[in-house]
Amino acid sequence: MGETGILRYETVVAAFAAAAGTYDGSRRRLIPCFDDFYGAAVRFVTLDLPPSPRVLDLGAGTGLLAGLVSGVRPDARVTLLDSAAPMLAEADRALSERGIDHAVRLQDLDDPLPEGPYDAVVSALAIHHLDDTGKRDLYRRARSVLAPGGVFVNAEQVAGPTPRTDRLYDSLWESGARALGSDDAELSAARSRMAFDRPATVAAQLDWLSEAGLRDVFCAYQNLRFAVLVGWAPS
Repeated sequence: MGETGILRYETVVAAFAAAAGTYDGSRRRLIPCFDDFYGAAVRFVTLDLPPSPRVLDLGAGTGLLAGLVSGVRPDARVTLLDSAAPMLAEADRALSERGIDHAVRLQDLDDPLPEGPYDAVVSALAIHHLDDTGKRDLYRRARSVLAPGGVFVNAEQVAGPTPRTDRLYDSLWESGARALGSDDAELSAARSRMAFDRPATVAAQLDWLSEAGLRDVFCAYQNLRFAVLVGWAPS
């Protein structure tokens, strides 16, 4: 990553670290399809996990997805990786209070991943901060730490397949968030964070997941800009 990329990534980290205390509270308003979106992700993460599974959460933030997965599979051992220390501290506190077996690692998504094998590698609303080259590289590295037959699930913010549909995604997202009570200040803060986003289309990312060596890749759920992408390591 060049100097510009490093500076930009540090700015992304700072923006999300600053939102750590309020991020989960606003997420239900800013993700109008919250229950279906996260529900689809958890369903496919936990579908065929073995006993005492190891789960790696990339860009784990405040631990929302890890907590939901552990709610379904309390025997899971979850490793949470994030580069925003305040968010990771929130995750550590919340999971510790619930007695969830977990470990936290403060690192960037482009750093070497923890050694596997993991039965599931998951992510929610994090990988779209990487450029397309970074996404493709991370998908390859995620595949490399999966156990045979392990699942990769990315609950992601995606781009529309055309400029027109991308604008439509945005306008419908804002109207949905406002209908759920999001105000000008909250939307402005969200857009400040979204200024760093580099979403890619569903079609491109399914191709990259296949390139990385995952099998049976597909989009398990999509509601406009929110999509759940799934694939499995060969058995």
